[in-house]
Amino acid sequence: MPTAVPATVVPAVVVVAMALAAGLLAPAPAQAAPACAAPEAAPPAQVARIPDWAESIAVDARGRMFATAYFTGRVYRIDAPGRTPVPLTGSIGANGGIVVREDGRLLVGTGNDLAHSLTGDLLPTSELLLVDPDSGKVTTYARGLGGIDGVALAPDGTVYTTTLGGRNIGRVTPGGRVDPAWAKVPQPNGVAVSHDGKHVYVIQTTVAPGLYRIPVDDPAHPRRWISASASDALSLPDGITLDGAGRPLIATHAAGQIWRVEDGRLCAVESGLHLSTQVTYGRGDHGFSAGRLYRAGVDGKIQEIPAGAEPSTAGR
Repeated sequence: MPTAVPATVVPAVVVVAMALAAGLLAPAPAQAAPACAAPEAAPPAQVARIPDWAESIAVDARGRMFATAYFTGRVYRIDAPGRTPVPLTGSIGANGGIVVREDGRLLVGTGNDLAHSLTGDLLPTSELLLVDPDSGKVTTYARGLGGIDGVALAPDGTVYTTTLGGRNIGRVTPGGRVDPAWAKVPQPNGVAVSHDGKHVYVIQTTVAPGLYRIPVDDPAHPRRWISASASDALSLPDGITLDGAGRPLIATHAAGQIWRVEDGRLCAVESGLHLSTQVTYGRGDHGFSAGRLYRAGVDGKIQEIPAGAEPSTAGR
């Protein structure tokens, strides 16, 4: 006899359906957030493309970019803008977020598929994988997390994960202790950690898109910090990163904008980029270099976003 789907995960079906609509149909109209006040900048420029849905991107200290491919389950390495992406791994699961550790190795979330997303809160069986950026060797870093969508790394090495089809925020300490339900946020997606390590930022994708800020020393009391407008209920915000000033930048699917938090509100750094999944800043002094903002999307495109560059690199 089939097992009934628990009522607590039924709303996740709506989340997935909306995400599929954003990815496979024409973007839904959404009221644009006002443009951020900034000097004129060059338009977005494509610098690479992987042959798949690019779920997440990260850059290492050598200026190399790494991208997770959703459908093939691969991790790609792109050595510099304009270079051909190289499959670093074979299929290692339905890939979610990716981050680079201080030692240069990659942490990749798996289980970012429908089944694991819907059941991740009740049956946390997904793995966080450690990937060598040169050889592609894959080992297991942690087990027992919900289907992993977002991954964030704190300054002290603590890792935080999200499960889009649930509510749980996972946590893995540097010592390897796994807590699959460290905090709870509705429909959690993108995740980032403040530069001082004191707060974890989590995107709520639907039903009321917004940004939560969770005190690391009080995870039982997440604070809904920023809310999208009512007309942006179908904007589908996804990945998040922080700029040098600690301001969150957010990729959106249906709104087609890259949002930034300024003075307690959302403004658009760039528009016309539908189906965006993640944004991240470069590192190092060459390749995908420090201060430059990059966007990835369902279309597999990696684009530089000059309007989001740090002031020291804008116009360079």
